[in-house]
Amino acid sequence: MHDTKSFAGMPALDSGVEQPRLEDMLSSFEKECETTYKDEVYRVRDNGAVLRRARPEGRSRKLDEIWTFGTLNRHSGYFEISGHVVHRIVTTAFHGPGPSPGHVVDHIDTNRLNNRADNLRWVTRLENILLNPITRARIELAYGSLEAFFEDPGAAYIPNWEWMRVVTKEEAEESRKRLLHWAESGQGVRGGSLGDWVYQPKPPTSAARSANFRPREFTAREVLREPPPPTPLDTPSLTATAIQRKWRTPTEFPQCPETVSPETLHGYLARLAPGAVFARNQFGESIAAEAEIGADGVLSVVCQAPSGVKNWTHARICVDGAFFRHESGGTFFTWEGAMKAHCITLGVPSDAYEGSIDDFC
Repeated sequence: MHDTKSFAGMPALDSGVEQPRLEDMLSSFEKECETTYKDEVYRVRDNGAVLRRARPEGRSRKLDEIWTFGTLNRHSGYFEISGHVVHRIVTTAFHGPGPSPGHVVDHIDTNRLNNRADNLRWVTRLENILLNPITRARIELAYGSLEAFFEDPGAAYIPNWEWMRVVTKEEAEESRKRLLHWAESGQGVRGGSLGDWVYQPKPPTSAARSANFRPREFTAREVLREPPPPTPLDTPSLTATAIQRKWRTPTEFPQCPETVSPETLHGYLARLAPGAVFARNQFGESIAAEAEIGADGVLSVVCQAPSGVKNWTHARICVDGAFFRHESGGTFFTWEGAMKAHCITLGVPSDAYEGSIDDFC
């Protein structure tokens, strides 16, 4: 059986060109094998299609025993099946498990939807930059140089994944040739579909700062100076029932309940619908985007902070005596970075959010 519903509305490289039928693409392959990934058994084809085996004596699940390329996660740009990214399943099947937990999957042509086995390889995050000429060219175009990227890796624009789609073997070979030719040419973007993908160029200001950088020399008095007293672990907030941890600016939490208990923590969750103001201080507001309570009773919240240098934040909230303790989980340049922290807090797979620019910061 084949899955076709997951592809409704999936972006195409060129909407004016007739695309092959999905049934034909799922059935067009040369090799098929079986692998185990995250305690699930899959049949995997070298065209990037997967079929999840039903669990013996387990309940029937929607995508069991169905061939699919996966469901598109529009936040990460990857195909997933029940929260697991398909490219890691395919890579495990045809290239073996990752050499270490720190290895990631490299899409050689940089098309995140091209999960053909010959387009995937295990690399370290650093190799993902240095060994792939297309990725390297994209970074040099955005930053001016690799040196500028390593100095300030967070100063990146979030790319648009709309140019990506599932490709046939012939299309994959042709697009890879064109992208490699572009990467080797050293030319900038001149519009067209590639312009929807490549970062917009920006002046290499970081590179200039790097050339003029001089390490500071400390005096003997500075070296011997006694350290300042430690900062208190928790500080008061501007809300009576809330305290702050790793959160220096006094902040108001408008949705925080007036009574503190595990039950009212669930009421807190109900108030954090997408668009609700989660936090407010002298620098601006944080708007709730995702919120969920994990198995350990901790409320995890992802927010957008339009006024911040980093536009995404994560926070953990739990009952701490007579207060709701609000602990900062970090600030992030990308949605993927914040969602990875969210998934880790909840104890659920975070594979779909690996490899964002925040992993380098």
